[in-house]
Amino acid sequence: MVPDLKSRIAARALALGFDGCRVAAPDAAPEAAGRLRAWLAAGRHGTMGWMADTAERRGSPAALWADVRSVIMLGLNYGPEVDPRAVLARRGAGAVSVYARHRDYHDVVKGKLKDLAGFVARQGGGADVKVFVDTAPVMEKPLAEAAGLGWAGKHTNLVSRDFGSWLFLGSVFTTLPLEPDLPGTDACGSCRACLDACPTGAFPAPRQLDARRCISYLTIEHKGTIDRALRPLMGNRIYGCDDCLAACPWNKFAVAGRDAKLRARDDLAAPSLDALSRLDDAGFRALFSGSPIKRIGVDRFLRNVLIAIGNSGDAALAPRAAALLAHPSPLVRAMAVWAGRRLVGTEGLALASPGSRATERDAGVLAEWEHP
Repeated sequence: MVPDLKSRIAARALALGFDGCRVAAPDAAPEAAGRLRAWLAAGRHGTMGWMADTAERRGSPAALWADVRSVIMLGLNYGPEVDPRAVLARRGAGAVSVYARHRDYHDVVKGKLKDLAGFVARQGGGADVKVFVDTAPVMEKPLAEAAGLGWAGKHTNLVSRDFGSWLFLGSVFTTLPLEPDLPGTDACGSCRACLDACPTGAFPAPRQLDARRCISYLTIEHKGTIDRALRPLMGNRIYGCDDCLAACPWNKFAVAGRDAKLRARDDLAAPSLDALSRLDDAGFRALFSGSPIKRIGVDRFLRNVLIAIGNSGDAALAPRAAALLAHPSPLVRAMAVWAGRRLVGTEGLALASPGSRATERDAGVLAEWEHP
């Protein structure tokens, strides 16, 4: 092992803007693969078929790259300046998850990882390196815990003594043999604040997540109609959910993120549901250029906005639901029916949009009209 190489890598990582840099052995989290298999077998991944398709590679870094000898885990703080749950009381506004209120973190973190990987290769005498940030089948959280960046909280996310629940994770795989760091130690104790904070009861037990009930999954990954029983519980959350993260008492030590590229945009702090409901595809793409929100597309986004409108209790927003009854997407039309009926009832919605029943072109929209 190269003397002092780890400290030089860590110093470079901090200079690049990372807030934590630790090392894990590739086989440091063998139990993670078993937990993944059990989670998939229970169907808790919902419609995320790619999780099952990549399970073998995801379960072991060596299965992803046989030559890896060390995994350098990086953490980048993205702590918010204010409690993200404050917007939940503003029912005419949409709540956007903290991580998506700025530029796509994949691009920001990956740029820093590539710089660090180049440094590692040069300092390590031409060692091979590969970088990963979320999009590849890497189990970042178990590896981050094994490396000592934090521990797995009861909400299944990493918790840090220094940054609470607000860390983006990335990794540099390398052929260099680096001394592993000590793993993180569980400091949750008997606390269950994160579990109790979940609006939809997505945690069957501590450290177990049923994605099918998770608002982040429902608003981002899930492509179809959202279960009627869950819609009222979503409130005005239109992209992701931070409730379990924000509830963690360890956030008392958290500080606001320092990377300017990840600083929250003012227009995404509490965007108007009325304005968002007026977006067409071009407007959606323009508003969310460079944002992770762009990847779900305008139809899914309007589905989420309409659910928030239906939960707003503001009848003044009913015309916005009525206006979308003629939208090209059956998914949007169905949620427009649901939202309008929630606000003004069936007759009120029909009056707001005469002839709207003629827009029924599929069973999903009809079901929303006829459901009691």
